[in-house]
Amino acid sequence: MDARISHALVDPVRLYGALADLGNVTVAVPVLAVAVGYVARRGRTAGLHRWWLPPLAAAVLMALVPALVVPLKVLVDRPGPPVTGPGTGYYPSGHTATASVAYGAATLLLLPWLRDARVRRALVAACVVVNLAVGWGLVRRGYHWPLDVVASWCLCAMLLTGLWVLLGRSGRSGPGDRQPK
Repeated sequence: MDARISHALVDPVRLYGALADLGNVTVAVPVLAVAVGYVARRGRTAGLHRWWLPPLAAAVLMALVPALVVPLKVLVDRPGPPVTGPGTGYYPSGHTATASVAYGAATLLLLPWLRDARVRRALVAACVVVNLAVGWGLVRRGYHWPLDVVASWCLCAMLLTGLWVLLGRSGRSGPGDRQPK
């Protein structure tokens, strides 16, 4: 079924390659780094208790992505779609995982600092749209089977849920909720 879906969807249009590139480490990780720096600076300046924990947790989560994805790729040893040529290690998609964690963690870090509910909703929607675009680009360009992308989304949903729970329990709060040092 994966092969049939992929065969029906593959299209070498350059736009799909550009969408897939949003999952490159060189694109997604700097976005997270900017969010980490911004939240760390804002938290410290605001005198928040454990201001360093949310940015550190997001950075550690990003570092865990290759530590989890690479062994899974080796274990599953799945060949890629025909467009990719010979070789294995396509399941789960590293580009999808990188994008999901980088953009998702950046979103979770920034949400408490945004006062307007419309802006928060727009940030979450942008995160979802970018991640869908990465997955769509990877499948349409023929770089990954659809299941490779879905598997990464499932893995990253668990990772981001863990980050969300950790940040909630650590007193992750915005500027109006100062805690004693």
